[in-house]
Amino acid sequence: MPRKAELSITPQSVENVIHVVRGQRVMLDVDLARLYEVAVGALNQAVKRNSARFPDDFAFQLTSQEVANLKSQIVISSWGGRRSMPRAFTEQGIAMLSSVLKSEKAALVNIAIMRAFVKLRRLLATPGELAQQIAKLAETVDFHDDQIKTITEVFRQMMTKPSKPREMGFHTIGTHSDKSK
Repeated sequence: MPRKAELSITPQSVENVIHVVRGQRVMLDVDLARLYEVAVGALNQAVKRNSARFPDDFAFQLTSQEVANLKSQIVISSWGGRRSMPRAFTEQGIAMLSSVLKSEKAALVNIAIMRAFVKLRRLLATPGELAQQIAKLAETVDFHDDQIKTITEVFRQMMTKPSKPREMGFHTIGTHSDKSK
């Protein structure tokens, strides 16, 4: 029988809170605390007590500019009332959290988070397929662009006022009476 924690956390729900900061995919302490169902302060306190396990490439404090950028991307602030800047955790830092937050819930949450990161990595690791799709789309756009240009030219020709047609037929120089003379 599946555990309740496994059912409530999906890779999709995790993907929604993964952000790119300093060129790295990270999750914020506030989002991790919500997933782990612990207070943000408790999560950060555990990290501080085990600071040797969290070098800067595992976890780092955001700058006020980074927070402002994230708030504008997310639109709604979820950090109201904090005294310190949020902490961002890379994939390795999140994996390390499972050794600091020793609970069944923490283990289950980490499994879901790792699956989400793996899924994102797979998507980014197959650029060949993505490049093929983009190339195919570009060819289609070029083909349609040529067709649209042709149709536009036909319409343009149809809309232009024709020049005065030359008169066709026989013209006589004189009148019939001149020929009879």
